[in-house]
Amino acid sequence: MKRAIITLASFGLALLSQAQPVITITDFGLAPNSFVDATEPVQRAIAACKGKAGARLVFPQGRYDFWPSKAERREYFISNTSSEEECPSKVKSVGLLLEGLKGLTVDGNGSRFVFHGKMITWALDRCEDVRLENISVDFERPSMSELQLVEVSGDHVIAAVHPDSKYAVVDGQLRWYGEGWGVERYFAIMEDTVEGTAVYSSWEPLLRGKTTELGLNRLRVDGDFGNAGYKAGQVLTIRDPYRDHVGAFINRSKNIQLHNLNMRYMHGLGIVSQFSENLSFRQLSISPWRGRTVAAFADGMHFSGCKGAIAIDSCRFKGLHDDPVNVHGTYLRITAVDSPTRLRLRFMHGQTYGFPAFQRQDTVAFIHARSLRTVGTALVKGAELVSEREMLVELSRPLPEGIGVGDCMENLTWTPSLTVRNSRFEQTNTRGLLVTTPRKVLVENNTFYRTGMYAILIAGDAGSWFESGAVSDVLIRNNLFDGCAYNIRSNSYAISVEPESHEVLPQHWVHRNIRVEGNTFKTYEAAILRARSVARLVFSGNTVEKSPWNGSSVGGAPAFRLEGCTGVSLRNNCYPPEAPIYMECTGMESNDISIDETSPISNKFNNRK
Repeated sequence: MKRAIITLASFGLALLSQAQPVITITDFGLAPNSFVDATEPVQRAIAACKGKAGARLVFPQGRYDFWPSKAERREYFISNTSSEEECPSKVKSVGLLLEGLKGLTVDGNGSRFVFHGKMITWALDRCEDVRLENISVDFERPSMSELQLVEVSGDHVIAAVHPDSKYAVVDGQLRWYGEGWGVERYFAIMEDTVEGTAVYSSWEPLLRGKTTELGLNRLRVDGDFGNAGYKAGQVLTIRDPYRDHVGAFINRSKNIQLHNLNMRYMHGLGIVSQFSENLSFRQLSISPWRGRTVAAFADGMHFSGCKGAIAIDSCRFKGLHDDPVNVHGTYLRITAVDSPTRLRLRFMHGQTYGFPAFQRQDTVAFIHARSLRTVGTALVKGAELVSEREMLVELSRPLPEGIGVGDCMENLTWTPSLTVRNSRFEQTNTRGLLVTTPRKVLVENNTFYRTGMYAILIAGDAGSWFESGAVSDVLIRNNLFDGCAYNIRSNSYAISVEPESHEVLPQHWVHRNIRVEGNTFKTYEAAILRARSVARLVFSGNTVEKSPWNGSSVGGAPAFRLEGCTGVSLRNNCYPPEAPIYMECTGMESNDISIDETSPISNKFNNRK
């Protein structure tokens, strides 16, 4: 009997092994820590995984290098990246391209993947049930240059260049270069690693100065620094502003898991997920190392037109040149009505275009451009991308009354739920989390530490970025907001609900059902929450503390600044006794607000509706 059980167990393990084949990268002639170009062996290994459901592609621990010269190249039109003028070609080099794969796990075993030049580090294109784990991603020469200011005076600075930032002094001018690229346009952010802050700065004073080398990675620049705003100890970070690549790309894929990844640097926009479904990010860190201060050229995670569930759990975001997380759809403008059911639509923002934003059987909503209110829905019977900027769409029913040329349409089918928990957001000059989706949103147990602007922004607009859409169920609970929004003078709110509508119509609110419960706010000013055009806004059970940190903004903003809201409830919150709490309301009546607090809150109503 024992022999039979052992035989059956062995047979079962054999079947499991056959069902889950293990493919090791060394079988393709690639050894870790060899510093050779891993691109072609990895391509062959990925090809060997096709058709093998449950396969594991394993990298023995070590370093693997990838160059763009032999990388796969694909044409990708990616949201929020670059315009036709900034980057005419959308053909991108991809280090690890996973294309049309199902049921694959890529396990790096703690390996370090090092990329060279400018490229997308990895892309999942039309994949399903794929998991990436235990990998660190970095660039041999990050496209971000960093120098620490050692000495600053009115007529000179002395600076130490980070060893990863390659430079040359040409005719007294400091020039940055990398593997196959140089910097001609400059975008600068000043990082204060002691304060944990990041503020907009300028490269112009150094560009105009005369540079002399004092030694290895040590420079003196003579010039006019009287109004530069530089301080000794700070780190000036410089990059080209054009987003010609993205850090990583998830395109038209489903059931994707990223676990235990370290993104030490990403060139261009960060991890972009576009028209993908059910995405899980756990224990993923976008943070610098090796003494650098910046890990991402722009956003950390960017989600455009996704659906299903997005889950971000136990992640870290530190040292980014833009927002750590941004979740949105895209409004397209109606440019012509060929018939009551046939529309021509246009991508309006310069950096977002070229992908099919609507497909057959998608549910769409019609948006009044000035107020952002939804005016009816329909099904898509047919959709065609007739040019990089224009779509032709056939609808199941005629346009609703009040919608016409100049208004917008958004895709309701491709909207995700979102959960962000147990994560940390810090040292970014912009916002922490941007979210515009009509499905359920849960933000809990996170720390937002000194984000330069709002820790959480709920916006939406049909006039600038054209990022949709209206939220309907948002719960923000048990988070810590510490010293946020220091880059927004007199508007330093930890949370802002700020749709960019040009008119607030009675009984037509943009956002609905937002609850802010059980959070702790450590503020250097009294500013806490700003909201515009919201129906049913609850702020309850929160603790507000005066932060010992002074920040850098001018005081005077009200604790709560509300415009055109209704169903507002403040109850059971704890405020610091030394700071007066007052509320400013515009376009509202007293019966739009219910206050049940032990601390007195003074109301100021302007422009009564």
